[in-house]
Parts: sequence; C-alpha cells; structure tokens
Amino acid sequence: MSTARQIRLFRNGRRQEVRIPRALELPGDRALIRKDGNCLIIEPLAKPSLLKVLAGLHPIREPFPDVDSQPADPMGL
Repeated sequence: MSTARQIRLFRNGRRQEVRIPRALELPGDRALIRKDGNCLIIEPLAKPSLLKVLAGLHPIREPFPDVDSQPADPMGL
C-alpha cells in the first residue's frame, strides 16, 4: 500500500515548510530530518528509555538523613 501524497511547499520567511497530512503524521513532537540525494527523510525521534536516562544520572554523594522508623498513620480513602 502506497502512502505517497503530492503536497505543496511554501515559504515562511527564510524557511521552506511543508504541512504533513494527518494520514502521514509522526508520533511525538520531535523528528530527525536528513537529505539523501534529492530526497528528504523525516523520522520520529525515539524517546530515551528509562534505563538510559537513569544511567546518565550522577550518584548522590551526600548521606541521606536518618528517618524515624515509625509506622505510617492509617488513612481512610
């Protein structure tokens, strides 16, 4: 099944822009664009995984304060 569509290019100041039809919409709010010969290729940027985000965090160097070992007060929900 072909998803190719003919669209119009237009100018907005110094930029050339294109509106992406809803049927070809990409997920998310960021994308990567690259040129391959005469073709422009637009790919959605994948969100980083939680493990990758956690791996980039620096260890906490300060000691944690002592916490009282008392049971929590019961709550009615």
